[in-house]
Parts: sequence; C-alpha cells; structure tokens
Amino acid sequence: MGSQKTIKLGSKSIGGDSSILVQSMLSCDTLNKDAVFYQIDALINEGCDVIRLAIENEEAIKTSKEYLNYSSVPLVADVHFDYKLAIKCSEIGFSKIRVNPGNISRDKLKNIITSCKANGTAIRLGVNGGSLEKNLIKTYGVNAKSLAISALENIKIFESLDFENLIVSIKSSCVKTTVMANRLLSQSCPYPLHIGITESGFGEDGIMKSAIGIGAMLLDGIGDTIRVSLTGDPIEEVKAGKEILKALNLINYVEVVSCPTCSRCKFDLLKVAKEVKELTKGIKKKMKIAVMGCVVNGPGEAMDADLGVAGGGDGMAVIFKKGRIIKTVAFDKIIETLNEELFRKI
Repeated sequence: MGSQKTIKLGSKSIGGDSSILVQSMLSCDTLNKDAVFYQIDALINEGCDVIRLAIENEEAIKTSKEYLNYSSVPLVADVHFDYKLAIKCSEIGFSKIRVNPGNISRDKLKNIITSCKANGTAIRLGVNGGSLEKNLIKTYGVNAKSLAISALENIKIFESLDFENLIVSIKSSCVKTTVMANRLLSQSCPYPLHIGITESGFGEDGIMKSAIGIGAMLLDGIGDTIRVSLTGDPIEEVKAGKEILKALNLINYVEVVSCPTCSRCKFDLLKVAKEVKELTKGIKKKMKIAVMGCVVNGPGEAMDADLGVAGGGDGMAVIFKKGRIIKTVAFDKIIETLNEELFRKI
C-alpha cells in the first residue's frame, strides 16, 4: 500500500509507508472567520488529517494567514484560473496548493511551480473530466484513458522543471471511470495519489458510491489520501472516510461483527451489538468482538474474534475467545461480562 515517493505536509506525511490521510474541505465562506474557525475545530475533532479551503481573491489570502496560524493540521489552498493567487498562497505558508492544469495555461503553471519550489510548497495536480484538455477529448473522449494520459502528461511538465513535491489525483463522478483511471495511472506514477469520487452526491447515495470507489482502489493498493466528497456538512465526509478505512482494517479500532439472526436467536442481539459498539468506540486498538445469535455456529464461525458472545437456551449465553468458550452467563449479564473481559485485554 502506498506510492514510491513520500511527500511532507507540515507534520504529516503522504505516501510510502505512511498511514492513509483523510481530507475534507470547508463548506463555509473563506472570509467568514467565525465559521471557518468552527469548521476547522469540528473537522479536527472528528479526525480530519488535512483541510482544504477555497481561495477566490486577495481578501481570502489575507484572512487565511490567521487560519494557517490557528490550524493544527495542514491547510491546502484550492485555486482555479488565477495563477497569481496560487503563488501568493505558496508565499504565505500553505502546505499544499491544489491546481487543475486544465484551467491554467502552461506558462502560468510554470510560474506556480517555480514559486512552490522556492517555498517548499507541495502541489496537488488535479485532473477531472470537466476540465480535460480539448485535444484529449477529441482523440479519446472523456474516459479513464484520457484522464490517465492527461495526468501523466502534466506530470512530465512538473518533472521537466525538477519539481517532485507532487500529489496527483484523477476524479470523476462515475465510480467505474475513476477506478479504471487510477489503475492506469498507478502503473506509471510514483507520486502519492489523492483518491475519491467527485460530485458523488449526498447522504447514503454519495457515501455508497464513495465507499465502493475508494474501497476498490485501496484494496488494489492505490491511494495515499482520501476525500469522501459529499454535498452538505464536511463533518460527514470525515466520518464516512474513517468508516471506509475501518472496513478495510487500515486504522486501529474495535471491529464489532454480528450475525443477521434467525429464529434460533433468543436474546436481543441488535441491542447487545449496539451496546458493545458504544462500549468500545473510544478504543484505538485493533480488536474484533463478535455478537452471535446462537451456539450452532457462533464460536466456530467467529473463531477469529478476540472476544465474543453467542446466545444459547434457557436464558444463557456463552462468552468465548478465539473460538474457545470461557464461561456461561445469563442474558442480562452479557454486557457486564464482555466489559470485564474487554478491559482485561486492554
């Protein structure tokens, strides 16, 4: 997992053997200081590793100096069209500048690269279907191949100017196109990859598309930093990103697994599973706890669980570790007993 090259963003590292970072972007007006400070705090408290904000004018640059001094995580400037704004963002201390070569001329892009090189600022080279070069659209259309070619051709521009402090991203609102494009890109790109599904939507639809696309790429070993792009509160992006990493066992947490139940289940399994989830939510240690409906397949099917419970008859349940039954308890003692055993392990 991870790119060949490692890029530093302040106290964070992207790529190589570094952990996968979760990013989000402020949804409030960059000039609204109270709203920006509130969202920065909320995102950091939720576990966001990198925060991006839109820079649209000179006033936003002046205001951002306060945010750079305030934030404990790296801030990224999102700049489109105006290369002078990108240069000034580099000069005032943003950790990274996000630019899309599709809407900045090559001469102006070179000026940005020169400034970022002088100031030690990383650049995220972002490519998407909406700003793909016209010659590529004419030759290939807007698809995985043209997106990958665009990224690789733009990487050559950066390398020709001896600039390698680079993070690359290809995004589309189509899950399949995004995954295929990143698979093509990853074969030839040594730089860290920022992955996600752009314009994925909102709520369950957006989370589902993002989870499938980001999950598929991460399982392929593609991706060093992620953003779940959702319409609405950016806090939900971070929550979804963390859950994706949990599902792939890429961060330490207590995984609670439970069976779908059938008529053999004689206790309130859903209630117990929820209580176990609540009991363990603050523990940052890689563990698995199983809540199973019956002993027919409970301890056996969940024999890889560090700790588990399986319901039995006559109001009794068995507590087991790695498939081995260690005690039998009444249904109303399940949570109490799991709590005792859990904290013995911690």
